[in-house]
Amino acid sequence: MVQKLEQVETQTKKEEYLLEVKGLKKYFDVTEGLFKKERQYLRAVDNIDFFVRQGETLGIVGESGCGKSTTGNLIMQLLDKTEGEIIFEGVDLSKLKGEALRKKRAEIQMIFQDPFSSLNPRMRVFDIIAEPLKTHGVAKGKELENQVYELMDVVGLDRSYARRYPHEFSGGQRQRIGIARAIALKPKLIICDEPVSALDVSIQSQILNLMSKLQKEFQLTYIFIAHGLPAVKHISDRVAVMYLGKIVEITTKEKLFDQPLHPYTEGLLAAVPIPDPTLRDQKHRIIIEGDMPSPANPPSGCRFHTRCPYAQDKCRSEEPSLIEEKPDHFVACHFPLEKGHGVLIEK
Repeated sequence: MVQKLEQVETQTKKEEYLLEVKGLKKYFDVTEGLFKKERQYLRAVDNIDFFVRQGETLGIVGESGCGKSTTGNLIMQLLDKTEGEIIFEGVDLSKLKGEALRKKRAEIQMIFQDPFSSLNPRMRVFDIIAEPLKTHGVAKGKELENQVYELMDVVGLDRSYARRYPHEFSGGQRQRIGIARAIALKPKLIICDEPVSALDVSIQSQILNLMSKLQKEFQLTYIFIAHGLPAVKHISDRVAVMYLGKIVEITTKEKLFDQPLHPYTEGLLAAVPIPDPTLRDQKHRIIIEGDMPSPANPPSGCRFHTRCPYAQDKCRSEEPSLIEEKPDHFVACHFPLEKGHGVLIEK
């Protein structure tokens, strides 16, 4: 039986969600001119719902401009939401102010996309890693020094690097510095905003393996934001696919990669290169043509219908809800795919 995402909570009371996002929206006012009577808004994130369980990795994937990084910034409280709830350990983060918010922020950290611009070029490695420990009064003096060196050991940085500056390191080493800073306060949730996209392919796997190791060692929970599916498949337990401010599909990585239900997901998977020409010829391919519409003027109905090869009249007029089409497999599509091979099922 088809169920709405909200209804699943009544069946999973035994599970403890570390993070719940409900009806989250972020609209940016992009009105131009002084005398415009109607305000124009860019709908970067438009009414999304998801949850993250303790100890798991939720991947969020989609094209540039789909709203995935904005979602991460909203959870971090780096941006103010327009509507919705961001509930972390039972507390709505958007309602916290001052010292209460500062304490909660210690439990949520971020690894940024660009490992160079995210590090202060005028600070030495030691001071960069020590900064959160000093800010939150965790350690000082000899204890602070010991903790910084232990963090460097954990992420694979030689202690002799402590007095160097960020520009003296490679991209992979700089990202290790950023990871050491992120885990310094032993957070419960880390938001990883495309942490390997700026790195060489050979280094990406090293960083992903390091993150997996740290997750087990420190019982971390990740939200892993990326536009590359291979990285998401490597590290994620569940995957949410975003398109134009909406989540269009969310399920386990095994189900998503084996049997996608949304045409957009199928298109993303078809775009992943396959080195073996024999397997490449056997692969069913769907070509997503055209560019993603502007989030300031999204299409009516299903937002993907302007690029979907299976779109029908209903798709152009009615917006689909994110519902559980199969156990633990949610999709926002009027005609979900059967077995990921372009066979439509009308609901």
